[in-house]
Amino acid sequence: MDLSFIVIQSLSGLASASSLFIIASGLTIVFGVTRIVNFAHGSLYMLGAYLAVTIVPMMLEVDRSLPMFLLGVLVSALIVGVIGAGMEILLLRRIYKAPELFQLLATFGVVLIVQDLVIKVWGAVEIPGPRAPSLRHGVFIMGERFPAYELFLIGAGLVVLAGLWLLMQRTRFGVLIRAATQDREMVGALGVNQAWLFTGTLFLGAFLAGLGGALQIPRVAINTQMDISIITEVFVVTVIGGMGSVPGAFIAALIIGQLQAFGILIFPKITLVLVFLLMAVVLVIKPWGLFGRPDAAAGRAILPEGILSLKRFGKGDNVVAAVAIAVLLALPIFGDNYMVKVGIEVLVLALAAFSLQFLIGVGGIVSFGHAAYFGLGAYAAGLLATKGGLAMEPALILSPLIAGAFAALFGYFIVRLSGIYLAMLTLAFAQITYAVCFQWVEVTGGDNGVVGVWPSSWASSRQVYFYLVLAFTLSAIIALRHAIYAPFGYGLRAARDSAVRADAIGIDVARIRWFAFTLSGAAAGLAGGLYSFSKGSIDPTMISIPMSVDFLVMVLLGGIQTVIGPVAGAAAFHSIKDFFMPLTDFWRLFLGLSIIAMVLVFPRGIAGAASLLGRRNTPAPGPAPVGSSP
Repeated sequence: MDLSFIVIQSLSGLASASSLFIIASGLTIVFGVTRIVNFAHGSLYMLGAYLAVTIVPMMLEVDRSLPMFLLGVLVSALIVGVIGAGMEILLLRRIYKAPELFQLLATFGVVLIVQDLVIKVWGAVEIPGPRAPSLRHGVFIMGERFPAYELFLIGAGLVVLAGLWLLMQRTRFGVLIRAATQDREMVGALGVNQAWLFTGTLFLGAFLAGLGGALQIPRVAINTQMDISIITEVFVVTVIGGMGSVPGAFIAALIIGQLQAFGILIFPKITLVLVFLLMAVVLVIKPWGLFGRPDAAAGRAILPEGILSLKRFGKGDNVVAAVAIAVLLALPIFGDNYMVKVGIEVLVLALAAFSLQFLIGVGGIVSFGHAAYFGLGAYAAGLLATKGGLAMEPALILSPLIAGAFAALFGYFIVRLSGIYLAMLTLAFAQITYAVCFQWVEVTGGDNGVVGVWPSSWASSRQVYFYLVLAFTLSAIIALRHAIYAPFGYGLRAARDSAVRADAIGIDVARIRWFAFTLSGAAAGLAGGLYSFSKGSIDPTMISIPMSVDFLVMVLLGGIQTVIGPVAGAAAFHSIKDFFMPLTDFWRLFLGLSIIAMVLVFPRGIAGAASLLGRRNTPAPGPAPVGSSP
């Protein structure tokens, strides 16, 4: 590579880094103040692009000049900022007292709603944007042509960085943002109106997301997958830089931009892995990011309340469980093939969700990448059956062992972190796994996946396979439930509630959390293996971020404070999804509205609400009889 080529690639990386920083700065500011992991940030970015591709051409019809182009971009970003403020006022403000994971769930509902609204308004076809006037030409640098608009983007990133510095250092609003990032509770104690501070912060974060999206219209065709494709990179930037640190986001964006610019030339086979591998390495070496602070990170833990107290099943619980099992046993007899298929999927998803609840509700270990172990179990079973020549039985036995082995490997590094950094490291390892399965075409089949994964002849009937799945699923859930009620489960809860106190009384916190992570990964791997033989094929979507989010949604909908809640959450989520999908093309809209409604109505989840209702309906014990002992 000659010098001119290196310079051009570096500039290209700087342009990408600039765009990434503009978007990521909004997310890191919002998280620093509100502690919300805003999954809808990518949706706001997408809205900015779609609004700009509509508004900017209207501006250019008045005057085809660069100022009018920029005015259209700013108007689009301002509209997105107003939308972000409206989301805070109408939705997030109502659930600030709920566990922070429920706030994340609400933003995921917004993602689904925005996706369908965008399709409804603009359609599903890509829309090319207008070129920026006066910036359509190329600039020759060291004899090589470089787009003028890319140079403009580099300058735009520097302008945003300077603007944010002035805002943070020279305005009262900026001082309040910095103060809330350090200690939100103290800011409230000093009399600051937190509601309006949060609204202003959401406006600023949404404005920056919309600005980043609007600036992309001359570079890429606008499409409905922009939100998902950008949100992972934005998360990586904010985590590497340190959550809440704008300078950290800028430095991280620069590093990632250059890594992407040169990585595709040096490591073409692992381009999808590089960014997440970098995040994993940074978090292992510096657990709070490059510019994060340990004390601030501790204050930003996203640990849920989890299971606070354990109680054995009462008579009513036993009756409900017996009825549910009876219904499941009768389903293959009285239901048609479609109902049996849905039943198999619900059982498999229930096991995967229960294994995640084992981490979250009992261990306080929030995983954003639990689909990795579900997918690893599926790939293990599928590859052993198709390329290894094994029958279904040994493949099913080995699938949880292989998934558990990878969970043990990843978990060794993961459980030593806490809060958002732990969650993001689980996402990093999941994305590395996804990238390997996607790009290792010779073994995994790439995006085509693995086909021909069929059960043994004796289980080829869907009804028989249903009973096999039921047996495996119930056995695994009962085993995990037994572990929750065992001394191991109590020790895990102690480590969750206070790692320092647990360590003081002799509990090896790191080891017990590591074993729990391994056990949970193995259970998810068993679910994946069962799913692969049911579906007959495997593809990388089983390890994707949307699948991990689905598992998280199931746990939260069911209730993180209950042992059996994830089973109810999996049944409800999959049933809602299965009910709406055949009815309309806009099933995401209805699913998103259903999720938001459940968050608002049942902040403790379905099972948590049912348990609370049962306690309210239970009459208080009367006075003890005369002469009885206390």
